[in-house]
Amino acid sequence: MSLWESVGARPVNLVGRVAERRVLQQLVEAVQGGESRVLVISGAPGTGKSVLLEDMAERAAGCRVVRASGVQSEMELAFAALHQLCAPFLGLLEAVPEPQAVALRTTFGLASGPVPDRLLVGLGVLSLLAEAAAEQPLLCLVDDEQWLDRASAQAFGFVGRRLGAESVGLVFATRMLSAELGGLPQMSVAGLDKADACDLLDSVLTIRVDQRVRDQIVAETHGNPLALVELPRELTAAHLAGGFGLPDAVEVPTSAEEMFRRRAQALPGTSRNLLLLAAADPTGDPVLLWRAAERLAIPVSAAAAAAMAGLMEVGARVRFRHPLVRSAAYQSASAHERRLVHGALAQVTDPVSDPDRRAWHRAHAADEPDEEVAAELERSAGRAQARGGLAAAAAFLERAAILTPDPVQRARRALAGAQAKLQAGEFDAAHDVLALAQAGPLGEAEQARVTVVQAQLAFAASRGSEVPSLLLAAAARLEPVDAGLARMTYMDAIRAAVYVGRFAAPGADLSAVARAVEAADLPPRPSRLLDDLAANFPRVGLPVPEFITALRGVGDPGASLEGEMRWLSMTGFAASGVWDYERWEMLINRYVQLCRQHGALTELRLALTARSIQLLVAGELAAAGTAVEELQAAVSATGSKLAPYGAVALAAFRGRHSEASALIEAAATDAEQRGEGLAVTSVEWANAVLNNGLGHYGKALAAAQRASEYLKEDLGLRNWALAEMVEAAVRTGDTDAAHSAYRLLAETTQGGGGHWALGVQARSHALLAANGQAEDLYLESIERLGQVPVRAELARAHLLYGEWLRRERRRADARTQLRQAHALFDAMGMAAFAERAGRELWTTGQPTGQRTARNTGELTAQEAQVAKLARDGLTNPEIGARLFISARTVEYHLGKVFAKLGIASRSRLDRVLP
Repeated sequence: MSLWESVGARPVNLVGRVAERRVLQQLVEAVQGGESRVLVISGAPGTGKSVLLEDMAERAAGCRVVRASGVQSEMELAFAALHQLCAPFLGLLEAVPEPQAVALRTTFGLASGPVPDRLLVGLGVLSLLAEAAAEQPLLCLVDDEQWLDRASAQAFGFVGRRLGAESVGLVFATRMLSAELGGLPQMSVAGLDKADACDLLDSVLTIRVDQRVRDQIVAETHGNPLALVELPRELTAAHLAGGFGLPDAVEVPTSAEEMFRRRAQALPGTSRNLLLLAAADPTGDPVLLWRAAERLAIPVSAAAAAAMAGLMEVGARVRFRHPLVRSAAYQSASAHERRLVHGALAQVTDPVSDPDRRAWHRAHAADEPDEEVAAELERSAGRAQARGGLAAAAAFLERAAILTPDPVQRARRALAGAQAKLQAGEFDAAHDVLALAQAGPLGEAEQARVTVVQAQLAFAASRGSEVPSLLLAAAARLEPVDAGLARMTYMDAIRAAVYVGRFAAPGADLSAVARAVEAADLPPRPSRLLDDLAANFPRVGLPVPEFITALRGVGDPGASLEGEMRWLSMTGFAASGVWDYERWEMLINRYVQLCRQHGALTELRLALTARSIQLLVAGELAAAGTAVEELQAAVSATGSKLAPYGAVALAAFRGRHSEASALIEAAATDAEQRGEGLAVTSVEWANAVLNNGLGHYGKALAAAQRASEYLKEDLGLRNWALAEMVEAAVRTGDTDAAHSAYRLLAETTQGGGGHWALGVQARSHALLAANGQAEDLYLESIERLGQVPVRAELARAHLLYGEWLRRERRRADARTQLRQAHALFDAMGMAAFAERAGRELWTTGQPTGQRTARNTGELTAQEAQVAKLARDGLTNPEIGARLFISARTVEYHLGKVFAKLGIASRSRLDRVLP
């Protein structure tokens, strides 16, 4: 018999929850059957969410049930809830892929190491749960999600979005839906309807109740089950018999939390203090509780009254009647009373095994600035950051700043806290903490860092046009005091100018930033690669040479990992701008490899975007599709925002009009709102490609003009749009626009001097040339483009030459070129251009053949993605890491792939997936 039964308290029962229980039973059965399921149960306090979780656990026969719950006082301790859930399985870490296992060991303080990437932590939890479920179906119940620390909530959300076939059930109960759980299946739990509420109330009453009283109770509690069950404790028999209409009638509490608060306030002083002490300690450790109680002279007998009131029991664990009891006890206490209990808990918390919790209690116990406590909090922030707990580090630093007596130290800690808040995505809070820093005395270096944080906040909030100027100003101030940080800030200014593009404020466009960087007083770090790029491009007033010059001042292949990845992304931009395909491919491959090798999955989003565009130019649409899918998995897993450059371009190259048009419209609107000029150019370039393929030349011309109208931005994309403009303008008869675009295009391609550059120039020139010259130019274009792996460009040269030959009435020659073009487009999957070539072939008297259906059409998108990676030799854990799913889900998908394709092993995938 539990203590609750012994003292006569009754749990909220399940009256009126038939539908909800049915949903949860189906979830349990799915998990028992080998599937994974996720559900978020949301509802107001007291609606029975916790009871539904308990009922679910009782009915989960054959499943291993593990629990975690949010605790309000533990919200600032990074990964606290995640550790609750994963602690029983840490012995299985040896079975988890090594990078993920290392990330988890660092996160949980089991080992030291660099800050683990959040995605590696999420993947590690996913793999760990999958290994645990391999032994027995696993049901994970997370209560009070609204009080989880943010790092745990993000990790849980990641896992919930990636579960597939691991026999894992993940169920959350929360008062309100959070951004971290966005997109997951949900079920709302509201108050009971009148009939069920009356039935529940009748079941807990021991005397007859006046009908009017019962109706009033039901109405004023809004059918809240916990309130209905607990309310009879608040009312006398006289009230229940009809006294509600009398002047001295008690007020009906409208929330269960208010009832618990009243009940707690009615306890004897020592019992109330014990309840508050337990509420302030999230560990539930009775030994710790009694040691702290001894410091406050609270006797053991104080627990009896709290138990008799149905609020708390102290046994093997400290257990509250309901999470609302903890909240009510803590919120109703005075600030002085809270400081006393936190001080007692700090005295008895082990400074070696649990230093961060001790520091947090000490911080809450302090009633005035205290350097010793502030320093301890700063050390805790360092440990939290080492575990990847940026939100916790930011909270520690903010509290440390508040408790710092020395103004200089306070400003320094506040600035560090603002930077941590920014990295954690807490932009409003970062502004507040930054204001605290600015209120104190700041040296020149700190003032510059304030400017950096302000610029980064502006860029994060709106891609603000003033950001490059702010970063330039900050970098200039940093030069004499911190050359290394100044160099990185200049690189940030360059990147910001590239992304802001046409929306840059006056004097802050890419050219202006490049000139400022060139004039900076920094030790030169020349790169032979940058010298080579500069040598291949004339100074014609376009941004690429200035961009390269700026990079020469800050780019350093021997820099830190972070610096090298930035350098690679920027030099990749430069290589595409000078039409240097081989170098572009080399740089992007290195960029992607470096990101994957070091688990830099946030930077990997940018690397995969560049890779997808590079693969499209090469005509590798299937590989580009895989890159886009991997990119989308990373973006959705983190809930981050990134303009869908790759997805838009892929849809345009495939010629899928409806899909591409919808993506283009949405992306263009988003880019305008966020002030991201590079995205505008990218979207309009893709729009021009789409419509040139469809033969909608007027639309293609308008899109290409919008893409190229800003002459000082966008390095490669703007130049590529000029080639689209020449073709579209010629087809619409706008020769002036065609010649103007060609002149600008030739300035970039002649400087590049490579086969890709000169091949595109010759193709565009042929569209404008007289008949006697056009054929030679088409042949030159085909010859040059055939020397580099840019199949999409080559196929278009064959198409334009074939169209020209047909108009010259050379049908046999036209058929040869058009057949080559059609075969290339068909093999690449460029459907709109293939149809355009097919129409031209039909007019020459030769219809095209129909493509044969492929077995891969039977596969789902996820199955096809898994199959391609398996075909390419990746192991199940490697595929799982690439697609952000568990290795067991990969195994499940491969089983379905083998069955659909009629093969028995992955060794035969290369025969059915060419």
